[in-house]
Amino acid sequence: MAKIGRLLTAMVTPFNENGGVDYGQAQKLALALLNSGSDGLVIVGTTGESPTLIRWEESRLFAEIKKVLGERGAVIAGTGSNSTAEAVETTKAAEKIGVDACLLVVPYYNKPTQDGLYEHFKTIAENTKLPCILYNVPSRTSVNLSADTTIKLSRINNIIGIKEASGDMKQVAKIINGASDDFLIWSGNDSDTLAILKLGGYGVISVASHLMGNHIKEMIEAFEKGDINKAESIDRFLAPLVKTLFLVSNPIPVKYALNYIGFRVGKPRLPLTPPDATTAAAIKVTLKHYRQRLSISVEK
Repeated sequence: MAKIGRLLTAMVTPFNENGGVDYGQAQKLALALLNSGSDGLVIVGTTGESPTLIRWEESRLFAEIKKVLGERGAVIAGTGSNSTAEAVETTKAAEKIGVDACLLVVPYYNKPTQDGLYEHFKTIAENTKLPCILYNVPSRTSVNLSADTTIKLSRINNIIGIKEASGDMKQVAKIINGASDDFLIWSGNDSDTLAILKLGGYGVISVASHLMGNHIKEMIEAFEKGDINKAESIDRFLAPLVKTLFLVSNPIPVKYALNYIGFRVGKPRLPLTPPDATTAAAIKVTLKHYRQRLSISVEK
């Protein structure tokens, strides 16, 4: 099993001209991301357009990415659902494929209580041997996984960490102070990465690493070595790009950016659409400032 590192990219799902998943291009992108600093990849997360992928497409993506990465980098499968039974079934299937871990999003739409959230994640964890990473993103799910519930879940052996995208640093601090010693916190927002590291977090599950992976890795390594000034300098350098990548719903901007620099990933699937002219122009302007320092190798 590949080690689950500090810098994980929430990888986009490439589509071809007909709107189908481009598995060959997904493999190329996966390798390019590892070559530009990522320790592993989250497949079929929010950035991977999980709401519009069919389960068989997801399973094939997990298999194709794991096949090409091998032990070079961790493959974390997005197997969460707002149906506990479906999440259990999907996680079991991903485990058979051979992924390294699963990412379990807080159930969306049905708005469970904190007791319901605890039982949901506990049930999934009990039905797999995979390491489980929780994913708290209340801006998309409408429900916040509280610090107290997260701390309680951290006592379950194969729940190893959380992708925290609440943006609430008080909540992050409470989790770090109260969770099991080996429980890991990945920032779920690129803009929060350094702040969470300063609180005692582990790393980031990133969108910006599609373009600037080596720089994000350098920031994390500088922080770990105690070079706070360098880490803060890199964080400031990345800030305008991070802001641009979230001008409209992710992954619309990052897909446009990848296509624009020459790495073909196709359009988003409906109901997502390519950016409007104003947003596209803003992305292009921002990319001009970073073009000479991009980490990802563009296709020949």
